[in-house]
Amino acid sequence: MTYQNDHDFHFYSSENDGYRGGLGGYTDPTPGQSQPPRPPKKDGFATKAVALALTCALLGGGAGAGGAALYLHLNPQQTVASAPLNQENNAPTVSTVVNQTTGKALTPEQLYAQNLASCVGITISTTAVNFYGQTTTAAASGSGFVLSADGYIVTNYHVIEDALKDDSVTIEVSFANSDKYAAKVVGAEKENDVAVLKIEATGLRPVVLGDSDQLVVGQTVYAIGNPLGELTYTLTDGMVSALDRLITTDESVTMNMLQTNCAINPGNSGGPLFDASGKVIGIVTAKQTRSSSGVSAEGLGFAIPINDVKAILSDLKDFGYVTGRPFLGISGQNISEAIQRYGIPAGAEVVAIGEGSCAQKAGMQVGDIITAVDGTAVDSQSALSALLASEYKAGDTIQVTVVRQQEELTLTVTLDERNEKTEAAIPEVEQNQQGQNGGSYGGYYDWPYGAFPYFW
Repeated sequence: MTYQNDHDFHFYSSENDGYRGGLGGYTDPTPGQSQPPRPPKKDGFATKAVALALTCALLGGGAGAGGAALYLHLNPQQTVASAPLNQENNAPTVSTVVNQTTGKALTPEQLYAQNLASCVGITISTTAVNFYGQTTTAAASGSGFVLSADGYIVTNYHVIEDALKDDSVTIEVSFANSDKYAAKVVGAEKENDVAVLKIEATGLRPVVLGDSDQLVVGQTVYAIGNPLGELTYTLTDGMVSALDRLITTDESVTMNMLQTNCAINPGNSGGPLFDASGKVIGIVTAKQTRSSSGVSAEGLGFAIPINDVKAILSDLKDFGYVTGRPFLGISGQNISEAIQRYGIPAGAEVVAIGEGSCAQKAGMQVGDIITAVDGTAVDSQSALSALLASEYKAGDTIQVTVVRQQEELTLTVTLDERNEKTEAAIPEVEQNQQGQNGGSYGGYYDWPYGAFPYFW
């Protein structure tokens, strides 16, 4: 057996079983196969801005024969809570229960029965011809849930990402009663790792969306998902372990997430996280299994708070894209700790400004270091990006604090809308320009491994 380590999360894999990382999928090489309420969101972002940015792996899971057996072989003492199986079709038995919530806590049995028909497994498949002319299939899996009775399904962006890049990739949505439907992507957004699919079905049972702003640490939560792509409709329980974690996934996407010790595994991505009353308060997305120093970790799962993406899901469903996304009109990069030793402040350094952008109109210059927005400190480009995405919309007017040639200035900026036109207005910055692009600090730029800076 070999271990595949991808950005602090390792998948168990075999050299011969065809398990692949990317979507976390399995490749089949066989030819033909009670506390006070939390403060308002804007007031609480300072916690997020200074939170440790962990690198977590996304939980697209393995599909195909052998995945579950391999996992259980490597983890013989782990028990998995799964649904009773219908002997005829090997699927969980579905009880006829109306999907409604009273706000009262449900037993795990009640919660499962109430929401099982609203949870789905998602399989991504592609067919290709190999070097020898043989037809091969590959598949990956994830989870999701019903957003509306007329066939709209929610999952993670990274679960269906391959289908956006390749027309030959197909998406199948399966229900606990064995119904299966071909699905198409209606809209998807990488920055918040969410996607909305559409299947041709009516009379579905949608979930009830809760209020993630009212969550408290220690509150009981439950997940229903598709771990390993084979143990579909598995129920696991846990609690809210922490709130407002600023998490960077292994696809370099930084988001605010809630932390849970619910047992989640590859294949759980996109599935719902319920509170005790049966309302969806999060979307399961990532987990951390080892630290940057290589120390193993357990019970560190992360989910997107549902309030952070309610409006986004509505836009994706109705328009196919997210409207009103804020855009500062710059690209930038971090100030490294090494450079900070010279007295340069932590923050997000501006390396390029879009022609006609709100940043340009406000008088922002290349070399400025953004250190705060509306008085909330930002110490990195990821903190700035997350703050703008979670707290503001296009048209909002903000006060941006910048340091320019050791002088602190405050600029008033009315945010643009992020779209293809505003993104295209930012000039490209070549890698060989580092230290020569007009910055204020003698070329002390922290270009991470030659990577191109972020857009905001």
